[in-house]
Amino acid sequence: MTLMLMQHDVDPKKKLKDDVGDLSKVEIFNNQVLVGVYIRPSKTKSGIYLTDRTTDEDKYQGKIGLVLKKGATAFVDPENQWFSDVQINENDWVLFRPSDGWSVTINGVLCRIIDDHAIRGRVDQPDQVW
Repeated sequence: MTLMLMQHDVDPKKKLKDDVGDLSKVEIFNNQVLVGVYIRPSKTKSGIYLTDRTTDEDKYQGKIGLVLKKGATAFVDPENQWFSDVQINENDWVLFRPSDGWSVTINGVLCRIIDDHAIRGRVDQPDQVW
């Protein structure tokens, strides 16, 4: 199966961060991570247009998100069992199971609040996974 690369008029990280805006008054507690859900654009790089139904499915089944904020103890592992040599930071694209996160809308942007241990991996670009 080949990658379905999407046509991004704006860098998807920049778009998500610009859309969600100021998060300075949003506090995330403990080991929680605030992730902005990646919603694919409607056009692929090869010129194929996706239906609204297809892109709307990202709202419910999207598995990729951008780390927007972390709680103070997120990814802190004093016993080195869960996160040995793993550094997850703001602006990282991460993988998660949609049902593992609490769906919230912040400043009009779909986000999920996820326990750090429910983050399953990291990718360079959001189009790598579906």
